[in-house]
Amino acid sequence: MKSFLFLAGAVMWAASIGGRAEYIGGTSAVFAEKSGGRLITTGTDSLRFETKAKTVEIPYERIHTLEYGQKVDRRYVSAVLVSPLFLLAKSRKHFLTVGYNDGEGRAQALIFRIEKGDVRSVLVGLEARTGRKVVYQDDEARKAGKG
Repeated sequence: MKSFLFLAGAVMWAASIGGRAEYIGGTSAVFAEKSGGRLITTGTDSLRFETKAKTVEIPYERIHTLEYGQKVDRRYVSAVLVSPLFLLAKSRKHFLTVGYNDGEGRAQALIFRIEKGDVRSVLVGLEARTGRKVVYQDDEARKAGKG
């Protein structure tokens, strides 16, 4: 029984590592657009983005840009299909751009959509590991990113 509880705890802990993210685009040909996975900032040497099929690692010392912003949409489809009150609701999507130099010194960029509940932990982890400050696109993004 104890080993079962230990195993269950280990699985839950492993599942909570990293922020849920989706690769939106950038200069990488490794991932298809809209590849879902995890951004893992707990590594001591590199940022990792893991999907079920592929993993990419970026050494923290090569990261030169961290930019966070939000895109706010009105919920038009829900308003038409369900209720006009959805026009008052806003949907926020959270985006992180990571700029870095690859092994050959060329500038690269990856753009991720991050789940709302994982934004702060990912941003804090990246600032701590890279020594770089996150650039916020506007005051609303700053509030969401810093709490």
